[in-house]
Amino acid sequence: MRIAAAYIRVSTHMQEELSPDAQRRLLGEYAKRNGMILSNEFIFMDKGISGKKAEKRPDFMKMISMAKQKPAPFDVILVWKFSRFARNQEESIVYKNLLRNKCKVDVVSITEQTGDDMFGKLIERIIEWMDEFYSIRLGEDVTRGMVENAMRGNFQSSPALGYQVVRKGELPKKVPEESRPVEIAFKKFVYSSMGFLEIARHLNSLGYRTKKGKLFEARGVKYILMNPIYKGWLRWNYRNPDGTKKSKDDWIIVKVPKLEPTVSEELWDAANERIQLMSKIIVKKSKPSSVKRHWLSGLIKCSACDRSLSTSVHTDKRYGRTYINFQCYGYLKGKCSISHQVSEKKIVPIVLSMLKEDSLKKEVPFEILTNTKSSDEISIIKMQLDKIELKELRIKEAYRNGIDTLDEYRENKNILSMERSSLQDKLESLSVPEEEIKADMPNRIKSVYDIVSSESTTKDEKYAAINSIVKKIIYRKSDGEIDIYYYYS
Repeated sequence: MRIAAAYIRVSTHMQEELSPDAQRRLLGEYAKRNGMILSNEFIFMDKGISGKKAEKRPDFMKMISMAKQKPAPFDVILVWKFSRFARNQEESIVYKNLLRNKCKVDVVSITEQTGDDMFGKLIERIIEWMDEFYSIRLGEDVTRGMVENAMRGNFQSSPALGYQVVRKGELPKKVPEESRPVEIAFKKFVYSSMGFLEIARHLNSLGYRTKKGKLFEARGVKYILMNPIYKGWLRWNYRNPDGTKKSKDDWIIVKVPKLEPTVSEELWDAANERIQLMSKIIVKKSKPSSVKRHWLSGLIKCSACDRSLSTSVHTDKRYGRTYINFQCYGYLKGKCSISHQVSEKKIVPIVLSMLKEDSLKKEVPFEILTNTKSSDEISIIKMQLDKIELKELRIKEAYRNGIDTLDEYRENKNILSMERSSLQDKLESLSVPEEEIKADMPNRIKSVYDIVSSESTTKDEKYAAINSIVKKIIYRKSDGEIDIYYYYS
């Protein structure tokens, strides 16, 4: 008797689909009729999830992982339709080949019987192709419908802070008194370089509250700053029914002329450019930091021996809280005579204060670290420019000596001129003027400060951010002060 698994998936926009319960019942009945054992253990279900990418279907990936066990715990995977298994043929072929050839597990559609011979496989491919074609057309129709609805003002979702819907289906109307905290958030973020958390605290201190009457939080401020409605655009198909964000590829964002904006497009764009910069800082220099106890690990150095301050975990038995202690590694090993022990509760506020102070300065001392690859490219381009100068001398000599005509000389000169211009453009793109870097450094520090001071960012994000601009932090135990050494790369 064959052991069966069942895979069930229901998309959010497919109205004609069977419910998960109905699919489960039909799959169970098919297994029973065909002498298969289908236990609850091997029933996998993804609800309201697009089938475009298998990686975003957790139960599907769990099923594949189990099938790869030696031996596979089941012999066949039952689906209501092949379109439930995958929504594009390329992915379907990859996983079916894996299952059939390496795992010896069949994939069977209970409503689309095709057979195991070559003709059956061909029919199966045709069905999958038709399903994919239908899915693409449906997606296009849904997108087109959403865009048309937006342009007509058929607004369906809950209005954002600063807007209200007077009549269902109509565009939201701007509420001036409710829009005030939104305007403040944008201006403080762009013009005062305040972070999400600082803006949230500022709005709360002024007595402003969210749409639901709650206190503002850092993530809520970020959501406001990224919401295109405030520049007069509508965003559709943004979230799944469970509240999770969809892939950006699925979003529909259109400009609606009849929608009154809260801020100018220029201000909105400036805010989002800064948010993108903050995101890049998190990603850039990103290292696995899960083994790091603290986001400052490895950065703080002993002022006596320049060794790193290692971390240890301490528990406050009175309150049951744990905190991180820093101590010179050399001192712990008997190689440094001066203790530099300091608690995170003391060192973190000092670091944050210094970062904030430096972000407000016009100039901050820093070291430029050249990228090896970029440096090599610059050297090669400079060598090529030198060669062009030699070539120019040669064609000039050739003309003077009567080897080349005037037309030939002019043609060769134009070719070399175009080549030089192209190389100079490449050189400029690789070489950032030092004055530009000097002017940009305080902004970078401010962006990092926003990340490491926020309660909503993770340890890994803080670690990546601080390591993107800080080479080391020297801690002086004698006066409790620090020196931060910045770098640019």
